[in-house]
Amino acid sequence: MSSSSKPRILLLGEIEHEDAEKDWRSLSNLAELVTPKATSRADFIKECESGELDGIVATFRTFSSVTITGRVDTELIQALPKSLKYICHNGAGYDQIDVPDCTAHGIHVSNVPTAVDDATADTGIFLLIGALRGFNVPLLNLRKGEFRGKSAPALGHDPEGKLLGILGMGGIGRNMAKKLRAFGMEVQYYNRKKLSVDLEAGAKYVEFEELLKTSDVISLNLPLSPKTRHIISTPQFKLMKPGVIIINTARGAVMDEAALVSALDNGTVASVGLDVYENEPEIHPGLMSNDKVMLLPHMGTATVETQTAMEKWNISNVRMALEEGRLRSPVPEQSDMQD
Repeated sequence: MSSSSKPRILLLGEIEHEDAEKDWRSLSNLAELVTPKATSRADFIKECESGELDGIVATFRTFSSVTITGRVDTELIQALPKSLKYICHNGAGYDQIDVPDCTAHGIHVSNVPTAVDDATADTGIFLLIGALRGFNVPLLNLRKGEFRGKSAPALGHDPEGKLLGILGMGGIGRNMAKKLRAFGMEVQYYNRKKLSVDLEAGAKYVEFEELLKTSDVISLNLPLSPKTRHIISTPQFKLMKPGVIIINTARGAVMDEAALVSALDNGTVASVGLDVYENEPEIHPGLMSNDKVMLLPHMGTATVETQTAMEKWNISNVRMALEEGRLRSPVPEQSDMQD
């Protein structure tokens, strides 16, 4: 355990961009910067229980730090230093963290809710255009040395005039809607709450089943939670228009992959563009073997600009926790949580 009189802050994962790294180092004026020795969940829990991490008040954690700690669940929370009051997560989605249990233990949680919007929306649009136009098959043929394949590729479809249904009209969903209007798409959405007219920006609010029944393209942009896990499964596929296109840049488990494979095989779903998977990095073999499926390996925020902005935003959460005892962007479930 440190003898420093400063509070301590823990880095779980790596800060990869120089500008953000400078911001992190600048926090040494306020706190002792700590990294764990552990490289596995079992060892991390032992390190916590040993007292080596006592005095930690806040942590910067990355998505990939789950390989060190595992999920932030009851077992882990009970092992964490009692001094820990702030978990600052470097991502928009935070399904690796049990927020209700954190709340019960007086631990505040933050995320980076808007820094990811442009890059993730752009990834969704890339997948959407590729799936609509059927670009995956000719791309695969080209790399096999067949310029246009043994026969001409099937004709795709234009986005213009198609009805886009956005499931989850948060920052990423609204960003996609704004950009896809330039392609001539009409937009409808379903959300937990109907948005204000300004935020809708011309999109039409519809009920969940109507969105499924009427959309030509469905984009999944909602967070993963116990309520949204497999929100798209066999019953929902049965409601969709034959030949629907589905895009998922949210979390893999909001859609039942086995049911998706069946819907692709029976023609209900014409094509799909995926950046996330139910059990990533594992991908359902029925998706891997289907050449109508466009796949990316969770690349939604993979730009220098976006990841730098995410890291700097997350560090600002740590700084505010140290200086003001509050977070810049607490997760919505804790918006009313008092210090």
